[in-house]
Amino acid sequence: MVRLRMVSPRSPGWSRRRAGKGFTYVDEHGDRLSPEQVERIRSLAIPPAWRDVWICPRPNGHLQAVGTDDAGRRQYLYHPVWREKKDREKFDRVLAAAETLPEARARVAEDIRRSGMPLLRADAVAFRLLDLGYFRIGNDAYADAHGSFGLTTLQRRHVHRHGDEMVFRFVGKSGIEHTVVIDDEDAIRALETMRRRRSPGDRLMAYRETTGWRDLDSAAVNSYLRDLFDGELTAKDFRTWHATVLAAAALARSDEPGSTAASRNRAIRAAVLEAAGYLGNTPTVARHSYIDPRVIDRYESGTTIGEVAWADDPDPAIRQSALESATIALLRDS
Repeated sequence: MVRLRMVSPRSPGWSRRRAGKGFTYVDEHGDRLSPEQVERIRSLAIPPAWRDVWICPRPNGHLQAVGTDDAGRRQYLYHPVWREKKDREKFDRVLAAAETLPEARARVAEDIRRSGMPLLRADAVAFRLLDLGYFRIGNDAYADAHGSFGLTTLQRRHVHRHGDEMVFRFVGKSGIEHTVVIDDEDAIRALETMRRRRSPGDRLMAYRETTGWRDLDSAAVNSYLRDLFDGELTAKDFRTWHATVLAAAALARSDEPGSTAASRNRAIRAAVLEAAGYLGNTPTVARHSYIDPRVIDRYESGTTIGEVAWADDPDPAIRQSALESATIALLRDS
């Protein structure tokens, strides 16, 4: 295995300069790099749109490149060995947090029924929507620069009441159009208060202080999640967990696991596609960033969550709890 070296983008590094339709690459002294060095950089697939790019001179640096994207955010490309290590840690962290979801949901059930609209109730509404609707948390820079929205940047115009349901329609990341239907009574009641409040501003998610209404931002929601899970869960981790459960259920409902390589591959593609559809991601992103690979590994070895995937309990909360418990058991046994 490659022995990685910890590096910092504040240390001297290589950079690139625009040259026609491509780039030239230079070292910290401004000298052009060798063809072999350029080939390594190209293998990193640094997005052409990135600005202020720093490139690690060491092939074994844990961090290989840094740049600024169109939204002004710093982005990082890590060594594959480092990514694999961090992915394992991420999925283990998400699994540990998933085991405490029942307790967290019980507390949220209390907070979402508080009177008025204090911060705790608004945070609980955000939790419930992340849990039921698989929303992204939202980013002000993305909303401003691209007109795309997540949970905390949604505007009042993005949601309307349809009978006993709240229907969200909005453009998300990468220009993907989303329609999310929520039928949770507690969430709907709180959303109606937010949507109909008499205060300026277009944002949907908000809470009330003594001085008036304030927008609910992603920092407040993630702080609430850290408090619920002792720092073990972020808003993005919700999507990771739900993608994993969706894939586990889809694989269990597929043909007999382990029959032939072709049938296994078809089932895996279908499961990934189903999870990606719920998340609003591409199948590639869903598989490599959200679905715990151990679910797929277990399927390929002939093990799934079994008959629980076919359960048809009329209470969706009971059905979801059963799927989650079975997925946890599957992952713990891997």
